[in-house]
Formats: sequence, structure tokens, C-alpha cells
Amino acid sequence: MLYRVLADFTLALHLSFVAFVALGGLLVLRRPRLAWVHLPAVVWGVLIEYSGWTCPLTPLEIELRGRAGAAGYAGGFIDRYVTAALYPEGLTRGQQVMLGTLALLVNALCYGRLLASRR
Repeated sequence: MLYRVLADFTLALHLSFVAFVALGGLLVLRRPRLAWVHLPAVVWGVLIEYSGWTCPLTPLEIELRGRAGAAGYAGGFIDRYVTAALYPEGLTRGQQVMLGTLALLVNALCYGRLLASRR
């Protein structure tokens, strides 16, 4: 039971991190000091998407699910959870790069607006 709870917590943490990377620029518009946390998160998130690496939270979740007696899964977090919702045929490498670029553009627009309002 404990491993299942830890796996679910890891999933929730991972999902929250992905949302923060993708949309955290909107929070930074309201709370500019969050940029010190958000910018490194964006760099990490975009690097993971562009490089095709696996975020360390993915194997942790899989391991915890295995210890809980549940079946693990192949692929990464995006493949398992986001792809199922957004891309029924599966996430291609091009789509993965597109997601990274989209996160980068959304945040660049937010930071651009923040910098413009500071002038």
C-alpha cells in the first residue's frame, strides 16, 4: 500500500512539474520572484524533450509501482500519460520536440511581457 501511495505521489509531482514548466510563465507574470525557480525548471523540461532523455521521476514511479505489485510500463512519462490523452497513435520524436518548443515559446512570451512591463 505504501509503495502505491508513493507511486501516485510521484505521478502527481511529475504532472505538477510538467504543468509548471509549460505554464509557469503565467505565474511569473503575477509573481516575478518565481522566475528563480521556474527558469531552471523550463531549462530542464525543454532539455528532456529535445534530448529524448527520460526524467528521473519516470523510472522512480515505475519502480514504486513494481514494488506495489502493479505492472510497470514502457516508455516515459509523456508517452504513458500525456500521449494517451493527446496523441492516440503515440508520441513521435517530432511531436516531442514540438512539445518542448511549445513550452519554450509560451514561456518566452510570458517573460517577454514581464520584461516589457518592467521598462
